[in-house]
Amino acid sequence: MKKRASTRIQGVSRVQDVSGIMEEILQLKKEHNAIILAHNYQKGTVQDCADVIGDSLELARAAATMDGDVIVFCGVDFMAETAAVLSPDKTVLLPAPDACCPMADMITRDQLRLARSRHPDAAVVCYVNTTADVKAESDICCMSANAVAVVNSCKEDTVIFVPDRNLGRYAARFTKKTILPWEGFCLVHDRYTPAQVAEARQLHPEAVVLVHPECRPDVIDAADQVASTSGILKLVRTLPQKEFIIGTEIGILHRLEKESPTKTCYPLAKNAVCVNMKKTDLVKVRDALVSMQPRITVPEVVADRARRAIERMLAL
Repeated sequence: MKKRASTRIQGVSRVQDVSGIMEEILQLKKEHNAIILAHNYQKGTVQDCADVIGDSLELARAAATMDGDVIVFCGVDFMAETAAVLSPDKTVLLPAPDACCPMADMITRDQLRLARSRHPDAAVVCYVNTTADVKAESDICCMSANAVAVVNSCKEDTVIFVPDRNLGRYAARFTKKTILPWEGFCLVHDRYTPAQVAEARQLHPEAVVLVHPECRPDVIDAADQVASTSGILKLVRTLPQKEFIIGTEIGILHRLEKESPTKTCYPLAKNAVCVNMKKTDLVKVRDALVSMQPRITVPEVVADRARRAIERMLAL
């Protein structure tokens, strides 16, 4: 029996064949010379239709280097903005235009300008989970996979780290620099608790606990290893253990199951779901390729300054 997906288009609910929509997407990709990028937290069906699946760093590199006239970004708004900044000559589509990142909205351009005025001798490192406006006011961007390296690359002794306080505090463990973390956070990772880690260990005593650096410091202390999503995927592939407790958004479990079928992975919390990452589905991907909308653009004056911060990171 073929898999079927329930979809809603223009307010009308219907059931549509997944393989049929996949075929439409493949044809439209050829017609438009398009590439599809999907974050590790996307729905499994969306990951299965993508040309590249990855974390923010991998997708940023793909957006900057892959051939194609159109980028369909299956993620959230700041990711599509980053792709538009790095590929100004390409059409960047965000199939779910209301897919936002609450953390990115926890800091504005004006707030960062004020922070810089109060600490004029500090460097500003901004996590990629920020708007293009904030990136344009920063010295260099970072991802969870390279935050420590980026902080240590700064010549200044003090670093304003925005917007994720948990990632900033994690990076502070591995540098002699003074880190001034902004009080932003990820709604998914910040909810994990040491009690959940303890409970998961009781249920799966042989499992290795892997958590994302966006988690709180006490959760990081309770884990066995800390890694970005790409790092978690690599650890599960390469470590000899057969069981793992995964402390990040549950969308990654789809890829873990496909890439490491001999390993068993348990979610640290079954409700660790980013609702914005789940707003994209195959129908929205197909419809975006049909209409070439919604298109994400960044004003040139902002994009030029944001691009410098992103390219400094990619140069590392």
